[in-house]
Amino acid sequence: MKNVSTPIVRSNLLNRDWTSGSLIGNLWSLAWPMLINYTINALGPTIDMIWIGKLGTTSIAGVGVSATAIVVVNALISGLFIGTSALIARFIGARDEAGAIRAAQQALVIGIAFSLLMALTGIFLAEPILRLLGVAENVLADGTAYLRIQLIGMLTMSAVTVAQSIMQASGDSITPMKIGIGYRIFQMILCPALVFGWGFLPHLGVSGASLSNVVAQGLGGIAGLLWLFSGRSRLKITLKNFRFDANLTWRTIKIGIPAAISFIERAFADLILVGLIIPFGTFAVAAHSLAQRIDQFIQNLSGGLGSAAGILAGQNLGAGRPERAEKTGWLAVGLATAIAVLISAVIWFWIEPILHIFTSDPELIEIAATFLRIQIVSYLVWGLVVALSLVLNGVGDTMIPMITNLITMWGIQMSLAYFLPRFTGLDVYGIRWAIVAGIGVRAIIYPLYFKTGRWKKKKV
Repeated sequence: MKNVSTPIVRSNLLNRDWTSGSLIGNLWSLAWPMLINYTINALGPTIDMIWIGKLGTTSIAGVGVSATAIVVVNALISGLFIGTSALIARFIGARDEAGAIRAAQQALVIGIAFSLLMALTGIFLAEPILRLLGVAENVLADGTAYLRIQLIGMLTMSAVTVAQSIMQASGDSITPMKIGIGYRIFQMILCPALVFGWGFLPHLGVSGASLSNVVAQGLGGIAGLLWLFSGRSRLKITLKNFRFDANLTWRTIKIGIPAAISFIERAFADLILVGLIIPFGTFAVAAHSLAQRIDQFIQNLSGGLGSAAGILAGQNLGAGRPERAEKTGWLAVGLATAIAVLISAVIWFWIEPILHIFTSDPELIEIAATFLRIQIVSYLVWGLVVALSLVLNGVGDTMIPMITNLITMWGIQMSLAYFLPRFTGLDVYGIRWAIVAGIGVRAIIYPLYFKTGRWKKKKV
């Protein structure tokens, strides 16, 4: 990485030098807005599910399966933009602002191309995808409506993701947080209005929930891009003298593809898990959907710390300070573990009242509560798994997470998910124990690799 180009002026918190000063101070300053932003982002599908839950168990199941398919798509685009984030963090650390701007420009091209592909997929393949998953006919209509709107509106997700990736990697996590809060509040108001047809708005049911998410993300994406192009962000993005840079785009994709595959491995594993749960009935599928919403919320807390640590580690490597990068990773693990312990206590003692927010069905609550209490075992090691994997992604070492997910999810988790319910008497709960087993093995692999320090020598 060349240590050239326009120096970055530092006059306030937005433009501070993240490669010097207090490690824990830097991590927390960058992470707390990301923690809030991750939580706010997790509220999107959760808001949907609260109102969809009022439509009945069939709607919950249909949207739950469709949302799992959406996770695959979001995994792909998030993985691709990992490359953008890693490059920008390195450029910022090396004081190469012009290089960071070029990387941001190429990310816009990648986002547009991806969105067009997903829109075509939504138009023609939404229903076939759900049929392939073996969704029951009474669930198919709601699931197809939700999935089609989400895929056609993927441009809004791309816009939000690319804007947040650019700003956060450059060291600005506060602006994405503000934008996230703004558009999620808008969604909270719009979602029930479209689901139930309040006022002059039409009664759209499940389609209204999906549309509210797309519209809200669109406003967030527009706000983020306007901020980037206005010159008020750390990086002033412009299309003046823009040219397609095949080399830089390839570097972005080369980092992003393993990350995308890693995310897709996890997302497809979730899809297969849904397929394994479907034979146990609609209540089991709905309970899994509710548990996944809460599970995603908890994972996002560790993800916020891990993403912030990954950005700081990338900037420190760009600045030639690898030891600071390593210490930042371990700090993220410690903080994430402390948060997970507190949340696990809340789940153990008070999960039933929390689930009552989504549904009043006692059988559904009982199954979902058991799912989440089993999952506590994995929450206690989320710091080692989520935080360290995101640090590796943040510095551009995306191959190890991809291989680790392949081994643990498909070699361990999926095998056990098939075996345990059938041969141990655990019934559908064996699938949750299979998930815990896969996460436990990852909690061993990641710290062992991180301690080797090979990731510090990764070139991007």
